[in-house]
Amino acid sequence: MIAVNYTHLRENMKSYMDDVTDNYETVIVTRKDNKNVVMMSEEGYNNLMENLHIMEDKANYDWLMESKKQLEEGLAKSHPLIQVEDDE
Repeated sequence: MIAVNYTHLRENMKSYMDDVTDNYETVIVTRKDNKNVVMMSEEGYNNLMENLHIMEDKANYDWLMESKKQLEEGLAKSHPLIQVEDDE
């Protein structure tokens, strides 16, 4: 995570944006009165929103954690995917 003030960010915007998208960095833009802003890639934002959605639903979260536990304990089984033929 990188913290930078607004003026320095403005002077070096491309470099910071490249760090965010290419190196998965998160940039905190510091501003007066502690009104800071976080800059992250769209991919990172989408991932964060997807994880938030999963965590909001307790049943979904519990199912995911149980599945993870089973996998870690070697209780999960692998099955080949069923091939569906296209009718077209």
